[in-house]
Amino acid sequence: MTAVAGAGTTEALTIGRVGVDLYPEQSGVPLAEVRTFAKSLGGTATNVAVAAARLGRRTAVLTKVGPDGFGSYVRAALTEFGVAADFVGTASDLLTPVVFCELNPPADPPLLFYRAPIAPDLTLTADDVPWDLIDTVPLLWVTGTGVSAEPARGTQRAILEQRARRGHTVLDLDYRPMFWPDEATARTEIGGLIDHVNVVVGNRTEVGVAVGTADPDEAANRLLARGVRLAVIKRGAEGVLVATADGRWTVPPCPVTVVCGLGAGDAFGGALVHGLLAGWDPHRIAAYANAAGALVASRLACADAMPTAAQIEELLCR
Repeated sequence: MTAVAGAGTTEALTIGRVGVDLYPEQSGVPLAEVRTFAKSLGGTATNVAVAAARLGRRTAVLTKVGPDGFGSYVRAALTEFGVAADFVGTASDLLTPVVFCELNPPADPPLLFYRAPIAPDLTLTADDVPWDLIDTVPLLWVTGTGVSAEPARGTQRAILEQRARRGHTVLDLDYRPMFWPDEATARTEIGGLIDHVNVVVGNRTEVGVAVGTADPDEAANRLLARGVRLAVIKRGAEGVLVATADGRWTVPPCPVTVVCGLGAGDAFGGALVHGLLAGWDPHRIAAYANAAGALVASRLACADAMPTAAQIEELLCR
């Protein structure tokens, strides 16, 4: 079993995808014409931990990298961002994933994932898990991608079963078609996690996969009926719907000039973590997270672009 370092101080543990993002330094051109790239820490679960740490939260990430220079970079970058790297394991026979981004179009840039034959973060087993921390951490964050392949699929299920919806147990639907053989499989595996969490966050496409409808209100109804206490559904230009058993609210979007749409959802997630731990009401959480996401959409890069609390408050006050 992995030793639990800092289990008494960690406020949020995220589990899942990690990688190194390579961003073109020439925007608006096809990938074949890009001359130079900038390197950044990436991966949904990793970026959420970074975003929450930027807001003052004590976070850690459970994941795996390869025994290569990019793996060393991941650990060093996490430490620099204030995220505990104690639970970053090594898959000795695999390479740390890299992701190339094509900023064309900037609002919804295509991604080229190098995660073959399997990504290290999808090889998590029970021996990698800090089980005592799973029981005690105030907030646990899992993703749909985390059940896209074995052995991580079974490991994440076991984690959620032991967690038993204690504290804040959050599912980021994180549906990416390239990680799945078909949508039906994704619906079965991601949808099956809903009965083991109490907060769900995703966009309309993702809730459509998870619960069978992309209509935000009906999706919220289905999530709440399965025991979720907070459903957060991102609606793009129409804002964010937040729903609980006591009511539902729509938060309008924050207008910004989009530079790169990547990372906005992760910034939203980090701010959601912060708001949940702070005990804020759902409307305040959604407004804060919306502003965080908008700020990152107006910047280039993911982890490096995560906003501070002061920057979010400034956008909220406009």
